[in-house]
Amino acid sequence: MCLGVPGKIIEIDESGALRMAKIDFGGIVQQACLEYVPEAKVGDYTVVHVGFALNILSEEEALAALDALKEVADIQEELGLGEAGKAAD
Repeated sequence: MCLGVPGKIIEIDESGALRMAKIDFGGIVQQACLEYVPEAKVGDYTVVHVGFALNILSEEEALAALDALKEVADIQEELGLGEAGKAAD
């Protein structure tokens, strides 16, 4: 299963051949390519998949998606499921 994760653009670098950004995923900062979302600016939320920002989200949409992901993680923990949905030994 593939998963796009929302994050907040905190810095944009246009000095190279590709427009890149630092994206904050709840305290973890990763780089992503912004070529698919040329309208993106610092402060925007975007969905990132395999290093590419795919679309822009409102803050409300991004926070709702993050809440849903947290809920899934909480349910897995309650059920005692480990990685990839396997029961913990």
